[in-house]
Amino acid sequence: MRAIPLTVTALAAALLLTACNDGGGSGGKNRSASGCAVGKVSVQAGSASVAPAAGDTGEVVVSITNQSAPCTLDGFPHVEVNQPGTTVTLKPQKGAKAQTLKLAKGDSATFTVTYVRGKDGDGKNLKAESMNVVLPGSDVGQSIPWKYGPIAGKTSQGDPEASVSAFQQAGD
Repeated sequence: MRAIPLTVTALAAALLLTACNDGGGSGGKNRSASGCAVGKVSVQAGSASVAPAAGDTGEVVVSITNQSAPCTLDGFPHVEVNQPGTTVTLKPQKGAKAQTLKLAKGDSATFTVTYVRGKDGDGKNLKAESMNVVLPGSDVGQSIPWKYGPIAGKTSQGDPEASVSAFQQAGD
């Protein structure tokens, strides 16, 4: 396995150490009138530390920017990775603690999808084509193309070696 850059390691450690409460939101399952929703916030994949070879770890930062009235992110993002005929929901990072973030108009938050790149041709891999991001309190998702290679699988039943972090406030 190749070493990932120190800054990525430090970012991952900071994300794991952040804790406010243990609320484990699950996307659209905890609807809230003040929740942030796609259409009122922009959701896009930002910087990525792409895993270059099988067995390497990569990270994709997803940015959320509020474009409307104040809203709240409470829980974890609900992320589904899609390949033709299969959709797999990613679990929160082990030990991650959700926090509640209030976003005023123009405020931003991020979360990170961490994954292990799979070996080409391995039947356990998830040959992802896109990921669908649903924010806590919403039923509507944003589809984002997956261009980071296959995701390693633990089993042939689609248990990917990938997870999502808690939301983090971005900017000042």
